[in-house]
Amino acid sequence: MVTVRYEIVEHDGGWAYKVGDAISETFRSHEAALKAATDAAARQTVAGTTDGIVYQDKDGQWHEELADGRDRPATRVVDQP
Repeated sequence: MVTVRYEIVEHDGGWAYKVGDAISETFRSHEAALKAATDAAARQTVAGTTDGIVYQDKDGQWHEELADGRDRPATRVVDQP
């Protein structure tokens, strides 16, 4: 099973959470960023509907897939100084 890691980081004069190479908006406080990451991580695990998706990979190639809305990853919020 895939685990999506939400890491709390200092960013642009405040705090944010990072998932892979993507960084969230900047929050004024560490606590606000931690709450946002915890909320986002919880939403990530909620099952949705099965639907077709189209996405572009890092090489610019387009792909079409059927995404099973019940196939949700585990999540982990990492908050290390």
